[in-house]
Amino acid sequence: MVELNFHPGDYVRLRLALEEIDGQVLESPDSGILLIKLKSGYNIGINKENILAGRVIKKYSEEEIKLPKREERKELPSVGLIITGGTIASKASQSTGGVKPITHVDEFLTYYPELLNIVNIKKLEIPFMIFSENMTSEHWIKIAEHAKKMLDDNDIKGVIISHGTDSLGYSAAALSFFLRNLNKPVVFTYAQRSIDRASSDASLNLQCAARMAISDCAEVVVVGHASSNDDFCYAIRGTKARKLHSSRRDAFKSVNAKPIAKVWKDRVEFISDYKKRGENKNNLELDTNYTDKVALIKFYPGQDPSILDYYALKYKGIVIEGCGLGQINESWLPKLKKHIKNGLVVCMTSQTIFGKVSPYVYSTARELERAGVIYLEDILAETAFVKLGWVLGHYGWKTRVKEKMLENFAGELSNRIEFEE
Repeated sequence: MVELNFHPGDYVRLRLALEEIDGQVLESPDSGILLIKLKSGYNIGINKENILAGRVIKKYSEEEIKLPKREERKELPSVGLIITGGTIASKASQSTGGVKPITHVDEFLTYYPELLNIVNIKKLEIPFMIFSENMTSEHWIKIAEHAKKMLDDNDIKGVIISHGTDSLGYSAAALSFFLRNLNKPVVFTYAQRSIDRASSDASLNLQCAARMAISDCAEVVVVGHASSNDDFCYAIRGTKARKLHSSRRDAFKSVNAKPIAKVWKDRVEFISDYKKRGENKNNLELDTNYTDKVALIKFYPGQDPSILDYYALKYKGIVIEGCGLGQINESWLPKLKKHIKNGLVVCMTSQTIFGKVSPYVYSTARELERAGVIYLEDILAETAFVKLGWVLGHYGWKTRVKEKMLENFAGELSNRIEFEE
């Protein structure tokens, strides 16, 4: 076997039996495999026994990024940009082949220069940099506070928030409730694939997010690829957006409602009803009253109802993802009746993606409603979880929880279900 004196990050040329391969050496968990990142951005593993020869073309060294001075382009409409982390705010690590966070405010814009042809970034802030699975309600509140300050600036037309995909639906729902009397767009966007990959969705998503941020819409929305093609994006209401694929670029879909708009790099086409700039005459308010003493439970066949004893001890309210129209095993009824009587708030959503729950079809569901379970129609389970924490966070709403959970604050309830994909 040829001796290979390569180190992670080295750019090398390998000679195999039938071809030569150029690429960057990555850290490999297997000593017998050489892991290489190709020019295409994809990684391959090569058995070292199959390498006939190899040489280093360029030794690895951490590149110093020269950041251009960011200047305001006052001839363009101004927006605020909040960077929170995730794939869209990450870059390739030359030594590991994975991605690592961007560490400088202006570095972000060096990867997405097209953004500066659409909008002027008047304010750019990084309140934190984390992958979205690490988000908590404290992070939602911090994002909302930064967005509120930007929205209060009369020159800023809207706010863009870059965010990891895995819990984006929760964050978008949270800001939909936290920002009351919204009068400008707040646009979440994301990337499924990092900017170093040829198939990255990051640039189009950001450009479409910028276009949406200066549009006539005054809602919290999620903007991302409408299909696997690089043609246009959908703008989805923040309380109706759900990640439905782990890796496709069009991961987010609008559930039980049409997307608000189709968005291209140069225009927005509205395709359903939305709140417009100027419609709300009240001042923007930040309402971040929230309690973490809520939980989301997925019911499964044979589940022991005694789990409710634990939740009743630790939490003020729970959202159950029930079967179909909102049924669960009838053995749960005694426990639910007991804990609801003692003050536990119990809400019901469905494990299905589309459709809504109803307590009027099956007898068990009727019993649950009589016991005090709140059926939440077509609210997404994730949105219901966030909304319950927000509602229970308001001390004055303690006796009006059912009324508030069924009040349509941010388009979370559909008048009729008109869109299924």
